[in-house]
Amino acid sequence: MSNLKIYVKSILIPLILGAIVSFITYQFIDYNSLEQPPLSPPSFLFPVVWTILYTLMGVSYGILKSNGLVTLEIKLIYYLQLAVNLLWPIAFFVLEWRLFAFIWLLLLIILIVIMIIKFYNQNKLAGLLQIPYLVWCIFAAYLNFGVYYLNR
Repeated sequence: MSNLKIYVKSILIPLILGAIVSFITYQFIDYNSLEQPPLSPPSFLFPVVWTILYTLMGVSYGILKSNGLVTLEIKLIYYLQLAVNLLWPIAFFVLEWRLFAFIWLLLLIILIVIMIIKFYNQNKLAGLLQIPYLVWCIFAAYLNFGVYYLNR
């Protein structure tokens, strides 16, 4: 497979899966009706940020894949963190399990840290490109807990 095809596929997988989850959860999103913690961004920012993060995720995986650096362990952690990521909005918005979603987000953060380490050990750039994802998810955990606390 050519490098271009590898990158396109690697980028499209998280973007398409993220879009599917957004389509499923869209009608349940009540973000603006909830009491928000300080520093809460406007709701229009979330899809922009997630598009960037999913693209970076795909580029990182594409770097590893195009250089033959994807091991079974890397593939497992990558797709596991992606699955955990994609299930969070269902827990938070559809099921309205705000505290569970916070704990789920902590699991995601742990998986992201493991993924960064695994990626970094294979290719420094692939690992470093995941730092914004980690930072955003830490911020999202703050927002998630704040929404849970303020709206219980």
